[in-house]
Amino acid sequence: MRIESKPLRFFFEVATTNSFTLAAQNLNVAQPAVSMTVRKLEESLELRLFHREDRKVSLTDEGRALAAHAEKVLLALEDTEQAMQEYRSLDSGEVRVGIPNMMGSYFFPPVLMAFRLRYPTLKLSVIEGGTTQLQEMLLNSQLDLAVIVADSVTEELEAEAILKEQMMVTVAKDHDFANLSTISPEQFFAEELAVFKGEFFLRQAIDRLALEIGCTPEIAIETNLIPLIKSVIHHGFGISALLPMAIDNSDELATIPFAKPIWMEFFIAWRKNGYLSRANRAFMEFVLEQCTPDE
Repeated sequence: MRIESKPLRFFFEVATTNSFTLAAQNLNVAQPAVSMTVRKLEESLELRLFHREDRKVSLTDEGRALAAHAEKVLLALEDTEQAMQEYRSLDSGEVRVGIPNMMGSYFFPPVLMAFRLRYPTLKLSVIEGGTTQLQEMLLNSQLDLAVIVADSVTEELEAEAILKEQMMVTVAKDHDFANLSTISPEQFFAEELAVFKGEFFLRQAIDRLALEIGCTPEIAIETNLIPLIKSVIHHGFGISALLPMAIDNSDELATIPFAKPIWMEFFIAWRKNGYLSRANRAFMEFVLEQCTPDE
């Protein structure tokens, strides 16, 4: 038998929301239309796809199997629609890119502005977040491209290296560490820390380092606001580990490498076998032109 895209889309929306009502709202159609379409799909397949009990909806084993296939098919349809749209209008397109907060604040602004100057007709949509969050959005097709750290490049993704930076212990200029040439992990964790929250790549690197030496970090403040972290360090209420790109001379902060250097490698990534539009390819190639990772 043949499955049409509309009932498959309706089924998958119910499967992901566990609700015919929410599915109808997301699809912008009446709820009875969703129920009838899914019911006809079940009849044509001669399979029960959902358990329906007291307004609660859950997938049957057959429904879970179909949902796994439906996700792949619908992503392929979305890629195809995007490709066909490009053939209708080669001078337009949208780039949806995810960038980690620190890079979005300190590294990428001039790159993004230069890209807009070269391609003024292309729409650029930028999302900032933790690399774990960006990886998930990429896999869910909420983003076309994302800048992520090496640890986040999984088998489901393809990626190109764009940048390599050393994570540096960051202290106030009058701190005892300021005149040292290197800092050991034990020295670092003996201090109160101002750190990012757990989903951010620098926090994950700090947590891995603490695990390696078997200690529990003493956290003075946990925030995703980079100016606040730098202010806490400047006023002597804690130290941190940041990338050099985030430090300016006006911050009056000192940066010292760890005794064993810790490097952060960044990649621009996209879904493996996913469709990359001409706009996305243009953005990726432009970023690769601008960014040459250190050897």
